[in-house]
Amino acid sequence: MSLLENPDGISVFCGSRSGCCKSYLEAGRQLGKSLGMAGIRIIYGGGSQGIMGAVADAALEAGGQVVGVIPRFMVEREWAHPGITKLHVVESIHQRKEIMLHASQSLVALPGGFGTLEELTEVLSWAQLNVHHKPIFLANISNFYDKFLFFLDECVKQEFTDPQHRQLLTSTASIDELISKLSALKPN
Repeated sequence: MSLLENPDGISVFCGSRSGCCKSYLEAGRQLGKSLGMAGIRIIYGGGSQGIMGAVADAALEAGGQVVGVIPRFMVEREWAHPGITKLHVVESIHQRKEIMLHASQSLVALPGGFGTLEELTEVLSWAQLNVHHKPIFLANISNFYDKFLFFLDECVKQEFTDPQHRQLLTSTASIDELISKLSALKPN
């Protein structure tokens, strides 16, 4: 599969809804535009709505490449973005997550719901188990993830997580800070 032959992009996990705060959608647009202008390929869930759609649309408008990875049942429900660079249709959400992991050099989570949280925690778990060694970033826009970060700290405090594993997730308060941290990464 050509998507996996050259893992040079950034996988973005985010909501298929916009959320209640304008800052969430604005963050998605800002990330998409910044990555698109920098020529960094975005790999995401393939949706056209919510923060997903905002990331994809802004990246495309900036001249970037956007690759969607979406399960067939979501395509059948007409959730797929029709205008992205490439759409990979897979059979399951498990395949989607595995491809998104292996097709990218780093992983970013923006605000989102159950799916976003599940994607984020799975790549964290895989990193803890040494399945991958890719940087994982959390854009804590408008303090959306404060309670999640508190929970992770509590896992360390209660000795369910080793302190070094807590460090697998880098949290940023803004897209500017996220872009700065992504820019500081050395290419593989």
